[in-house]
Formats: sequence, structure tokens, C-alpha cells
Amino acid sequence: MRNFDFKAAYQKLICPEILGYLTKIHEHKGRQKFLAEAKPSELSKLLEIAQIQSTDSSNRIEGIITTDDRIKNLALDKTTPRNRSEREIAGYRDVLRTIHENYEYIFPHPSYILQMHRDLYKFSGAAAGGAYKSSDNVIAEERPDGTRVVRFQPVSAMETPDAMNSLCAAFNEAIGDESIDPLVLIPVFIFDFLCIHPFNDGNGRMSRLLTLLLLYRAGYTVGKYISIEKLISDTKENYYEVLQHSSDKWHEAENDYIPFVSYMLGIILAAYRDFDSKMSLLDSRLSKPDRVREIIKNRLGKITKSEIIELCPDISQITVQRALSELLKSGEIKKIGGGRYTSYAWIGEK
Repeated sequence: MRNFDFKAAYQKLICPEILGYLTKIHEHKGRQKFLAEAKPSELSKLLEIAQIQSTDSSNRIEGIITTDDRIKNLALDKTTPRNRSEREIAGYRDVLRTIHENYEYIFPHPSYILQMHRDLYKFSGAAAGGAYKSSDNVIAEERPDGTRVVRFQPVSAMETPDAMNSLCAAFNEAIGDESIDPLVLIPVFIFDFLCIHPFNDGNGRMSRLLTLLLLYRAGYTVGKYISIEKLISDTKENYYEVLQHSSDKWHEAENDYIPFVSYMLGIILAAYRDFDSKMSLLDSRLSKPDRVREIIKNRLGKITKSEIIELCPDISQITVQRALSELLKSGEIKKIGGGRYTSYAWIGEK
């Protein structure tokens, strides 16, 4: 079994690309605190939509889906699950909520990770969650022709408990060093967790929940208001690509963490930028139609109605449609395409 040396990994990761991400994220973190204090009433609007998107996206990556109406009601705990997929979605929702509300008291320790995994499957039967894998597993890729290719061989089932103990102990020791930026160590921990692949099922979803937990504990709470899971889902192909690149020679402790760490820092930075953008769009000094107008005006290229609704979760679909109709009538925007593929683009003030 390989050893985990986070301090040595950290030294190899301090390069211009990583430092550039860290500088930008630190700047946005300070701005988030300022905006949150200046506009506290706006945060609840972002919190609700992020909860829905996170619950949907993290499960969707694993092929666990339901209808849009059902996912919204499940994510907001307004209905009960009807089938296996919905039971797993409800479990993710509850663990996500637990992290949001109690992250200060949940430590990166094997016992807490097992409890989170247990709760992930609490609607699916007592035997489904809360225990490490019972047999060896593989990370495989299914090609278009139907053939299945093994991409990575994780730690064996026999070695998994010791690997998880060592991983958590090494991380907690390194995170206590004030000279080390936790933003660099967190993706390394998540990557090693994925390479161990400690569970029979739910490893991907657990990795995203752990990402949020560790970010919150380090003071980076943007994931409460902007769905990091959705940003990963939207770049899923790149996500799997960097996983593969960084996993080469992992068992020999000779792998390169930079591709995965850079990707995750890029996701975190994108979340902070989205937070800034959405907070400005929630500015109460603008009417709702004017906010729709500003979104289209400041968008480079075209935008769909669903994208506008996503950017302004507090504006109803009817209000957005009415604003679009008025802007079309005034000649300030043009309509592109039709049906479900309809989009809009800014022309200019008349």
C-alpha cells in the first residue's frame, strides 16, 4: 500500500499555474464575504437554487436521474422518493444539508466518512451504505462499441481500511501546518480518495460531498451558493480526462497531481465568479424586467430562456417571458431559432 505525503505533494504543486489560481480565489473569497454582509437577504435565493442544482448534478453524473419537477421537490424535501433513483437523490440531499449546517463539527476522519456514506443510502436499506467495499473494484470506461476497458485498479478491499486511516491522518497532519494553503491539499485528498475507491458504490458522489466539506472547513463556502457539482457536471469530459492523467503511476506514488488540482481550482474560481455575477443580478435596485434586460445586454453571444431563469432564480418563468416579449417588441433583442432551441441576442438600444 502506498504512503500519503501531503507536504511533499504540496511542494511539487507550487508552480505558476497553481499560484495564479490561488491568488484569484483568495481575492474572490474576500469579495464574497463583503457581498454576503452587504446583501444577506439575497443569499437565501442563491442557497435554494444551488441546493437543487447540486443534488441534481452530482447524481446525474452517475446516471441517477428523475424529472425536473421531481428533482426540485426532492431537493427541497417537499415530496417522498418513489423509486431507487429518487431514494439515492434524497440521501444525497440530506448529506448535503448536514454538511451545510454542521461542517464545523464533521472532521475528515474515517468514522465520519463512513457515517456520511451510510446516510447517503439511508433510504435504500440498511445494508447499502456505511461500510467499505466487500470486494475489489475497478474504474472502467465503456467505449461506443460496448467494450469495457479498465482505466484504473483501485486499492484492494483488504487494504482499504488501512488506506483510509492513513489518508485521513496524513491530511489532518498537513492541514495543521499554517504555511500550507489548504486549497492545494483539498484536491489532493479528494484525488487520493477516488484512487482508493473505498466503497462498492457512491464513490463519486462522496468525493463531491467531501470536497464541499473540506472547502467549508477551510473557509471557502462558495459551494453553498453556487453549485460546484453542476460546474463539474458541465465539464464532465474534462473531469474524467484529468482524473486519468493524474492517476498514472499513483500506486508507485509517482503520479502528477497538477492536472486534477488545476482543474479543481479552476472549478472553485468559476464558482466565485458566478457568485459575483449572480449577486449583482440580484440587486434589488433593478426591476425584474430590467435585470432580464441587463443579462442579455451583457451576454457575449446568445442566451436561452432557461439560462436566464438559472441566473435569476427569484424571477418566475412568466415574468422572464413577458420581459423577453417587451424587448423583442422594442427591437432591443432578436430571437434565434424556435421551439426548445430558442435563444436571444442583444441588438442595441432603440
